[in-house]
Amino acid sequence: MSTDRAGRAATTGVLAARAHVRAIMGTMVSIHVVADGQRRDEPQVMDAVESAFDFLGHVDRVFSTYSVDSDICRLARGEVSVVDTDPMVTELVELCTVARRGTGGLFDPWWKGWFDPTGLVKGWSVEQAVGHCLRPLVESGLVEAVGVNAGGDIQVLTAPTSSWTWNVGIADPWEPGTTIGRVVLRSGAIATSGTIERGNHIVDPRSGSPAVSVCSATVVAQGLTDADLWATTACVSGFDDLSWIGQAGTDSGLLIASDHRIRRWVGSEESSTARVGV
Repeated sequence: MSTDRAGRAATTGVLAARAHVRAIMGTMVSIHVVADGQRRDEPQVMDAVESAFDFLGHVDRVFSTYSVDSDICRLARGEVSVVDTDPMVTELVELCTVARRGTGGLFDPWWKGWFDPTGLVKGWSVEQAVGHCLRPLVESGLVEAVGVNAGGDIQVLTAPTSSWTWNVGIADPWEPGTTIGRVVLRSGAIATSGTIERGNHIVDPRSGSPAVSVCSATVVAQGLTDADLWATTACVSGFDDLSWIGQAGTDSGLLIASDHRIRRWVGSEESSTARVGV
């Protein structure tokens, strides 16, 4: 995530972002707080940051598919039922049921025979952390903006009166370390899914085969739950099928095919604009 200072706050001086970084959910998670030099270190700010990290760590312990002691793994082995797990599991089961129906089965966390909400839970957890732990900092006027970046999936929030903007680069899958475009956000979310960094890890639940026609799918939405879900769905649907964008409710998106073709959409309509970006 990169940021630009678009001006000077009227009462708090020069704005700048401070990042706090932890390794959580198998990736690096950074929490960015935008305020003047004095307010960035306020105890209330630091407490909110720690609370957000604690929440994300708890989500990881509940939903990790790599920890044999996680609720989700114990559920998969039949050692417990949903009602015996953390209440978040019930919430995610309900959310995933709606998502499976809304995507027409392109997203299906039960396709392996057990419940695995990977492809939705990270975006949901970050959106929850921003909403419950960090939003009060903005609403109280203590800080100008906050953002969370979880392995490239990002949720940001900016005060309506602030001049701050977030500039998010879209990685070029064919040129590591470079960007193919950027998105300018004030409040909202952006998620990218694909095959470049982690290989063919996205599977079409309808066939059980890897989804390989899209090497990178970037989706912009108001919340990271939706952005994360539809970025995964875009990969499964494939480069040639954008029929799902009409019901997705996303703001915009960008697909890059394995043969370097590019498609873009804004709202529910594909865009023919030549400029790369979303």
